[in-house]
Amino acid sequence: MKNLLIYIITVTSMLLSGCSDWLEVLPKNEQVTPNFWKSKEDVEAVLGSGYLYLRNATPILVDWGELRGASIYAYSNNKKQKFQNFQITSNDALCSWSSMYKIINMANSVLSYAPGVQNKDDTYLKVSMNSHLTEAYYLRGLCYFYLVRNFRNVPLVLNPYIDDSAPFDVAQSSEKIILQQIKNDILAALNTGAAKEFFENDSWTGATKGRATKWALYALMADVALWDEDYDTCIEYSDFLLSSTSSRRPAFMTSSDQWFEIYYPGNSNESIFEVNWASTGFGQTENSPSNIFTISTSATYQFTEAMCERLKDESKLLTSTGSPSVRTEWGAYTDMNSSDMTQYCIWKYQGIGFQDQLNVRSNKDANWIIYRMADIMLLKAEALIRNGSIGYDDAIDIINKIRLRSGLMALDLTGEGSDELTLLKLVLNERDIELAAEGKRWYDLLRFAKANNYKYKDEFIQIMLDNNQTANKTWLRSVLKNTDAWFLPVLQSELESNPLLVQNPYYGGVTNK
Repeated sequence: MKNLLIYIITVTSMLLSGCSDWLEVLPKNEQVTPNFWKSKEDVEAVLGSGYLYLRNATPILVDWGELRGASIYAYSNNKKQKFQNFQITSNDALCSWSSMYKIINMANSVLSYAPGVQNKDDTYLKVSMNSHLTEAYYLRGLCYFYLVRNFRNVPLVLNPYIDDSAPFDVAQSSEKIILQQIKNDILAALNTGAAKEFFENDSWTGATKGRATKWALYALMADVALWDEDYDTCIEYSDFLLSSTSSRRPAFMTSSDQWFEIYYPGNSNESIFEVNWASTGFGQTENSPSNIFTISTSATYQFTEAMCERLKDESKLLTSTGSPSVRTEWGAYTDMNSSDMTQYCIWKYQGIGFQDQLNVRSNKDANWIIYRMADIMLLKAEALIRNGSIGYDDAIDIINKIRLRSGLMALDLTGEGSDELTLLKLVLNERDIELAAEGKRWYDLLRFAKANNYKYKDEFIQIMLDNNQTANKTWLRSVLKNTDAWFLPVLQSELESNPLLVQNPYYGGVTNK
């Protein structure tokens, strides 16, 4: 399957490369007219393009998910430093949503035109078509979830852009409407009964992890539900993964010896969905985390001092084997000492094993993990805590399973006598360490801050002040008090071309909270 996917990505890129660049809400260079859709291979070509564009979008997913979260910071890039310090303007390319809408348009095209291919290609069976639709629903839902977490209100486009007769002016829909659409897409995909548990292919061992499966749909629903404060649904869909007995299910790997396998070679048993690269045979390295998170004293992305203090504190804790936690030095990070300072670079995408510091990847093609089982476990723990004290003990048990896998002792803690804020902070810390540099930190903090009518807004601001090492503290506090500043501005060029768009009030001169 990987050979086929590489082929269709290449063919489709050649097919679509002759047009102009991004325009308006949807991309002109992604036009796929109705005349194109004649065979199942055509459907696979467009679907393959969706995965290609997701791979191309990885750098922006890194920036959006990490830089404002203050566990990772941009050491040497002025534009990225402005982004992490909440000084971005509406003219900055980092607030462009075009990469997500490219993928959405590919998904919309498949959803609109794949059913008609059945009338033209007798070999295109309904079960195959429905399977393709599940992948398209997933890609569309995932991209809208990234958009809503970064922009809050965005244009909801459910039809493909075909030609110049398509309307350019699409107003933003509310966060609530977007979230409901994502849930509807996931349910529509699952209701076909065609969502695969695995993709079988001899030449691509990562096919099951590199394409959207039933497990990926469950993971996305759990994540969306938690963001939407729909805690029962989060727990329900988390349990679809955690309680499954299928032989093809993803599974949390309990041994600390297996932890580094998540990153090298990747596509581990724990993985649910990850964006794949392959240097050998296909020459795929561009935009891989291996090339984003480089190791040098001038590396663009490094762990903040506060984050490394947490990592080093973990390395001092007692472990069951007497060895360091796998999530510390030469696991998550490595020290880079220059003449006047110590810098902390991300190791998990560069090495081939824990504490195997002499062996660096020869092929810079580490995958970008979107979902894995430890992530889902901690999402469930957070939902349990938010649901009330009846779930506290179960949440603590989940946290301890993650800690034990890293080599740490379990927390000597019970739900009795605990409070919501203390336990939520424990989950935040566990996610920070376990999922370091995996594009989760900013969304975790934002979810913590906004839930229950901004109940923990002040605690969120203090976490940001304690961790951001480049922004002026007075400036940062004043910015974060305005909840509109937590979200990105609409790109100025988009506003100029689409009069129905409305700028985020923080960037348009009108304040909210």
